[in-house]
Amino acid sequence: MLTLWLGICIGSVYVLVATGFNLVFVASGTFNFAQPQFLVLGTFLAYAAVFTWHVSAWVALPVGLVAGAAIGAAEERLAIRPVMSNGVNAELVTMVGWSVTMQGIVLLIWKENPLAVKGIAGDQVFTVLGTRITAGQGLLVLVALALALGLHLWSHRTRLGIASLATSEDRDVAMLRGINVPRLAVGAFAAAGGLLAAMGPIAGPTTFAVYSLGDTVVLYAFLAMAIGGFGHNIGAIIGGLGLGIFQAEISLHWGDKWISVLTFTLLLSVLLLRPQGLFGERNERVV
Repeated sequence: MLTLWLGICIGSVYVLVATGFNLVFVASGTFNFAQPQFLVLGTFLAYAAVFTWHVSAWVALPVGLVAGAAIGAAEERLAIRPVMSNGVNAELVTMVGWSVTMQGIVLLIWKENPLAVKGIAGDQVFTVLGTRITAGQGLLVLVALALALGLHLWSHRTRLGIASLATSEDRDVAMLRGINVPRLAVGAFAAAGGLLAAMGPIAGPTTFAVYSLGDTVVLYAFLAMAIGGFGHNIGAIIGGLGLGIFQAEISLHWGDKWISVLTFTLLLSVLLLRPQGLFGERNERVV
């Protein structure tokens, strides 16, 4: 039971990042490789709030939200929009460059040693079905599920969300129907960046503040998207939690050295057998 719970906790981190991926992907058709760096930034802001600024960890929530939104909007305007006409490869290069830049700035300010983060939920410990659960872990799981479900409802029940879905289906037709696609894209980058950076004091007690965290999470969150289906937040929940439990079981029975090998085997299997994911739809090619 403990292994299951630990898998759910780490899987919730994948869910958070995967929903950020989906938010940007649906509105702009872009897979933002820099997305996990916003969560990394949020964890360091949560550390700084308590141990540097000597204020409550709650302060890191609005600070992360504003900082992440500003950086996300800047990424879209400076790194994505100028190269959109040059193809996907150009976007990929600039996004990776933006990710490396964010990581470098974090490393320059806070150095490379992992830092413990004091969250907003306190240090209370509860026993559920014989398993000791901290309040911070419980909050992480609840927030990840609530965020993914909330974004799912937003994208299917609101005019702005439906406009985002229309943009993901056909960008040119969406523009002809009066949707302001550039504004929608910059808004998605800002929203995804702000939400993930604000998650710092929630995810930080589980992940710690580690400058290289994004390098690992980007791959596993991508796999969570691949399992669930690109752009589908319900799929992100299933893919993220399933992957977290899968890795926890591997660690328990075979050791940590097998996690990467079997995880990427799973990724290749998904891409070969069902590349559109559990909730994705196969697109027919028109000739």
